[in-house]
Amino acid sequence: MALAADPGAPLSEDAVPIGVHLARFAAPLPLWYMPPATSREGRRWKMPFVLAIVSAFLLIDAMGLCNTYGVLGL
Repeated sequence: MALAADPGAPLSEDAVPIGVHLARFAAPLPLWYMPPATSREGRRWKMPFVLAIVSAFLLIDAMGLCNTYGVLGL
């Protein structure tokens, strides 16, 4: 129905925003649309790897080299 609708058509008089409509069901957004944030516990071992990769790319850029497609070049 949404694809067949006219985007330029005016809104109907009984139209309500999606946030107001979903608030009646005790949730501002459905869980499939915006899942709750997860905790960062147990993921501290990944931080050194992420920092190493980011630092490597920053060093490559600082040296004026290009690593766009995995091949290091000028």
